[in-house]
Amino acid sequence: MIGRLIKKKLDANKLANVFVNSLLEITENGFDDVKAMINDDSAFVTYPQLSSNAEDNFLLIVIVGNLRFLDAHFEAVEAKEIHSQIVRKFAAVFSMEEAAFEKIVQEYDSLISRVNHPSKNTLYGMSKAVFHKFKLNEFQEDYFKNMTTPNPLFLKRMDEIMMNFLWDWDEFFKKHKMNFG
Repeated sequence: MIGRLIKKKLDANKLANVFVNSLLEITENGFDDVKAMINDDSAFVTYPQLSSNAEDNFLLIVIVGNLRFLDAHFEAVEAKEIHSQIVRKFAAVFSMEEAAFEKIVQEYDSLISRVNHPSKNTLYGMSKAVFHKFKLNEFQEDYFKNMTTPNPLFLKRMDEIMMNFLWDWDEFFKKHKMNFG
């Protein structure tokens, strides 16, 4: 009982470690299911052929989508520090310079915003980013293909899948207390 009352204190560095490792693990363990869902989706008239870098693209969409939620859960200075730590750790995972990885993060953030405009719903933007990044339009029925827009039923199913890749901040704060400064 007392163990539940004592929250583990984490600083930005430790949070970033947990965040990065969790996103890597869930993406590695879940991407085959995402791929199968896309291949089996009734919105497509032919099986989508995902590129060899599809898992990395998916991971980047998941990373950026989750980074967008930092501001909603932390003060601006704290969110910036956490973001910086996360970028540093992912840059190391991808054997890149931090600035180069941050540039990729910004590109994917722009993609999510662009394909989702005017909506600001990050989850919906992540689903649309998957659709566009994986070039799924060419596999749709002609009606949606000609409009170059995702079938709304596919997007709804993709939203349900993408929800599984969002960091659960409520659960996190039940177990951890942040220690800044």
